[in-house]
Amino acid sequence: MNGPATGPVAGPGRVERRRGLPAADRTRAEEDPRRPAGSRSDLRERFPLGVWPTPLTRAHRLEAALGLGPVLVKRDDLAGFAVAGNKTRPLEHLIAAALRGGAEVLVTGGGPGSNFVAAAAVAARAAGLECELVIWGDPEGAPAIELARATGARIRPTGGTERSDVDRLVAERAAEIGARAYPVPRGGSTPVGALGFADAADELAAQLSGRRPAAIVLPVGSGGSCAGLLAGGLDIPVVGVSVSRSPEEIRATVLDLADRCAALRGTAPPRPELLEIVDARGPGFGAASAAETEAALLALRTEGLLLDPTYGAEAFAEVLHRAGAPTRAEPGPDSRTGLAEAPIVWWHTGGVLPAGAWLARQGSIGSPAPAHRAPIPSGRRP
Repeated sequence: MNGPATGPVAGPGRVERRRGLPAADRTRAEEDPRRPAGSRSDLRERFPLGVWPTPLTRAHRLEAALGLGPVLVKRDDLAGFAVAGNKTRPLEHLIAAALRGGAEVLVTGGGPGSNFVAAAAVAARAAGLECELVIWGDPEGAPAIELARATGARIRPTGGTERSDVDRLVAERAAEIGARAYPVPRGGSTPVGALGFADAADELAAQLSGRRPAAIVLPVGSGGSCAGLLAGGLDIPVVGVSVSRSPEEIRATVLDLADRCAALRGTAPPRPELLEIVDARGPGFGAASAAETEAALLALRTEGLLLDPTYGAEAFAEVLHRAGAPTRAEPGPDSRTGLAEAPIVWWHTGGVLPAGAWLARQGSIGSPAPAHRAPIPSGRRP
């Protein structure tokens, strides 16, 4: 095949294609903290995909509707690249690493509703790379898979429903391809991928202008986003709402990724006490509870935000709990957590494709929302 174009990078210089190592060796070399200090600048290069910074906005109508304390929304759903949402951030670093290593094929995988697999396929095509996707479950008709196919990505179904098989099969497929392949595990959660959210920590700090939120709340699946925020060095608690793994398992994964990401950056190790994991697995992966469904509808009807049932709705329900919305906690169903004095930052990670597909499957859900008049926040800063 002809060598694909590399494209420009953010910052000075360009990502240059280099002679490829075997796929596994290339990944280990990129993530080795013993690399010469001067080579860390390579790792800070990004293949430009997103539009940064994403907005940080105050959810005034939501607060008025529920009598909440302050809620700030970090709008990674507006990252500006296809419908990739927060996955744009790790992909900028992963694509740059693939190009630096001389790769020609990006190999990754996930489920049929995965935001990451669609985003990875579009990003690979934008960089001139081929893409192969290992998919568990039934990929036929899934919007994320159809988007990936539209880019020319090759779909390789596992034939089973076990998510944990994907990373092994990705590694095996990359080994079959050889030096042309750059393997990426589910969600892009590697130390290199986590660099995207370490950058995001700096971005958020600038937007907060010295204010200290009570917490940053975001969903956690494979762990890279939470890990990057911890590696970024913010003195703010990070609350990961786990949608697929036990709190013990995902906490260990996040802290390990954060340690290795900080080592790549040459910065101080992350502080484990700033990480909290909330178990939100509930009725199962990709299945929203009745409370989470109501939370998703509330976000849509007050702030015009689309939430998917796997990640967005579950994380948003935790935001409502912390900001002072009614909760099922003792002593009864009408008890309140109390209004948060400092704002809660809710990191809206995106998920527009699965959100639309989920709403289409639900038909008419919920009752018509009562009309309410929220104050017009003219001239108010977030």
